[in-house]
Amino acid sequence: MGQALGCIQVDQSTVAIRENFGKFDDVLNPGCHCMPWCIGSQLAGYLSLRVQQLDVRCETKTKDNVFVTVVASIQYRAIAKKAADAFYKLSNTKEQIQAYVFDVIRASVPKLELDKVFEQKNDIAKAVEDELEKAMSLYGYEIVQTLIVDIEPDELVKRSMNEINAASRMREAANEKAEAEKILQIKRAEGDAESKYLAGLGIARQRQAIVDGLRDSVLGFSMNVPGTTSKDVMDMILVTQYFDTMREIGASSKSSSVFVPHGPGAVRDVASQIRDGLLQGNTAQV
Repeated sequence: MGQALGCIQVDQSTVAIRENFGKFDDVLNPGCHCMPWCIGSQLAGYLSLRVQQLDVRCETKTKDNVFVTVVASIQYRAIAKKAADAFYKLSNTKEQIQAYVFDVIRASVPKLELDKVFEQKNDIAKAVEDELEKAMSLYGYEIVQTLIVDIEPDELVKRSMNEINAASRMREAANEKAEAEKILQIKRAEGDAESKYLAGLGIARQRQAIVDGLRDSVLGFSMNVPGTTSKDVMDMILVTQYFDTMREIGASSKSSSVFVPHGPGAVRDVASQIRDGLLQGNTAQV
């Protein structure tokens, strides 16, 4: 209806291309414009100035012969001052951009190994953006942003990479576990050594206390009972200890069967063995 009356409306973020008898005449900005069709003016079409996005999937090979699919996201828009070039010079803008993306990616990625491709994806995106900016500006388009949004190796390669990573982490975990067990064993050995050392000190002190007590008992008994010798006192103490031992064995319900010599001569034999041991120890020290 508007064109029939010689008027058209151009929406915001859009420009219209006006021709006169098939020849480019003017770029119409947003608003209402007069289109006198009776003198040959006609609307050739509209051109959006909004930012558009194109996702390009490019399959290529890395330096270490791994096939990967690189997904690049290109954000571009037409330049208002070059709207005529953007409208007339390119018949298919997306295919043109896709061709340049393929060219740059397939020239950059084969120079890098797979790990480097992941590490240098920003450099690849910058190379694509620079090439597109230089080429598409001639056609009236501006490259707003170029992103490498995904790098997809072959499924077998991804599985192998995951297995390598898992094996590395398992090896690291095994080393840490072995180190922890080593520390536990060292600490356990240190604790056992310290325990035995302290037990030895306790036994030594116990024996020293027993010796001191026996010595005091022998001296006190000899002084208070005239006519007794140290040997008599020791025999009596041994008899006392002997009967205390027998009583302890008989009183314990959990004791195993123990066979010991018992009789009047048993104590004499024990005393003789102790004296002989002491004499032999003294002789060895001399």
